Amino acid sequence: MSDLLQLQVHDLEVDVLTGIYSEETHLPQPLRISISVDIDMPERFTPDTPLSASKSYIDLKHAATGLPEGVHFTLIEGVAEHICETLFISDKRVRRVEVRIIKLAIAEKTESIGITFVRCRR
Repeated sequence: MSDLLQLQVHDLEVDVLTGIYSEETHLPQPLRISISVDIDMPERFTPDTPLSASKSYIDLKHAATGLPEGVHFTLIEGVAEHICETLFISDKRVRRVEVRIIKLAIAEKTESIGITFVRCRR
């Protein structure tokens, strides 16, 4: 088994065109998106190791907040798939992506209603 570095960005609130019901399809819905990415890492991290040995957290944030404008995702699974593809394409060291999406508009009180989507590089 190889060593992996896991980068995480949690609880981004993003408005996304998604849903299947008529009341959902014309306005963006608020989603809470969390991403964990496993990447290959170097043998050691020293005090002067450059950023290129890791990955910028901004890349993860951009994958969730930079969704294509005007595109309606029927299912939130499609949102998660898009995020995974974006991260795989952006860096060949990415081995696994986990995306957690919570649909805020349908949650009551402290509920978390949503999905966890995991995709591994093939």
